[in-house]
Amino acid sequence: MSGTTAIDVYQDRCEQLFLAGGNAAVRRAAQEGLDELGPQPDLYCWLALGHAVEDDDDHDDRAEEAFRAGLALDAGHLGLLAGYAELCLRADAFEYPGRAARASVLSRRLKELAPESAEAQRLAAAERWARRGYWDDIRMRAVVGALQGRDTEAQARALAEDLRQRDGDGGDGAITRGAGSVDRATIVRAATLEALSGPWNAPVRLLGRYRTAAWAVSLILCFATNTTLRRTGVVDHFSVWGYLWLVPVLIVDRRFAAVRKEAEARHVAHLEAVLAERS
Repeated sequence: MSGTTAIDVYQDRCEQLFLAGGNAAVRRAAQEGLDELGPQPDLYCWLALGHAVEDDDDHDDRAEEAFRAGLALDAGHLGLLAGYAELCLRADAFEYPGRAARASVLSRRLKELAPESAEAQRLAAAERWARRGYWDDIRMRAVVGALQGRDTEAQARALAEDLRQRDGDGGDGAITRGAGSVDRATIVRAATLEALSGPWNAPVRLLGRYRTAAWAVSLILCFATNTTLRRTGVVDHFSVWGYLWLVPVLIVDRRFAAVRKEAEARHVAHLEAVLAERS
């Protein structure tokens, strides 16, 4: 593309891999760019973000090193300031008092430079989230659980459709198409068909398609079983036996989630290879 520089190419690679959830691939691309082009604030920013999103102590240390290296080159880089401030906001003030204290300094600097920027707005949202309470955490976990449930149901419905198409075609065209695609949704569908087809997986597919109803029935059975056990004197107060009704649904959720995780890893690996070839 006319006017595209080497740094633009590396930034585009990092952005696409980051959006695809390929944190390790982002770090590899950023480090490759730094090795080829030398110190670059933008690439240090991507390297730092690739570490920061892992939310792990070792990765946080490496993210901080990258943020500092980038800011040493460009003290007014908005992305570096915002990312570093977010990292410091989530730091434990007892274990990392220095890092936690830097959040306010970085936030003030960013708001002085560009108070209306997208980076400042993102940081403001992160600051609000850092002030969240106990009930906010509970609500967020509930939202995450609901979204994962929707993913499982959608994945199971797509699987049923792909099975009908495959049986009608008499072949495995969906798997073949998915293997050569860089589209995440297509790869997830192909991986799901590959992993969860066959008669032995029929119960998994059935519970996945009707996950909401399965959870409701399981909870009713849990309550009824525990109530019966208490009233009949089998147990005095609390029993775990009724909760065994939840095990099949939990297993189904884990099966579908494992397939998504594996498919997303394939997607990132394929995307990384394609982007490397283009550059």
